[in-house]
Amino acid sequence: MTVSVRDAVEADAETLGSIVDLPADALRNVVHDRTVRLAVERTETGPNTDTDTDADADAESVLGFVAFDVRSGTVHVTQLAGDAEVAERLLAEPVRFAVNEGFDVAFVVPDSDDDAEAAAEAAGFEATGPGPHFDGQSTTRYRFDPSG
Repeated sequence: MTVSVRDAVEADAETLGSIVDLPADALRNVVHDRTVRLAVERTETGPNTDTDTDADADAESVLGFVAFDVRSGTVHVTQLAGDAEVAERLLAEPVRFAVNEGFDVAFVVPDSDDDAEAAAEAAGFEATGPGPHFDGQSTTRYRFDPSG
């Protein structure tokens, strides 16, 4: 098994929608409008993987995803899904982009999402205060400043 990160494509919308319990059409729009990266696990399915045909090709499972965009010189993480370890690995994508461009990264985490909170803190984000309420749920604002 190998875990890797790849770009999302429109065909991934249904899988992403099932992960975050949203309609596939909504996630299709996210894939079109933002940068979306997936953490995927490939499982070798054939006994002779170096000579497998398409019928025995590796299977792929989506473990999580991150969506982000840039506004006003800040990279905004708009969605993150996956366990804490996967989410931390996925947060490296917007952070890497921000570092290359000289931007900071903003991320609003629902207080009930322990995996996202742990991932943000492990990835070097700092809590900067309360965020907006979403569906009656409180959130915390996190920020990553590449300049330290």
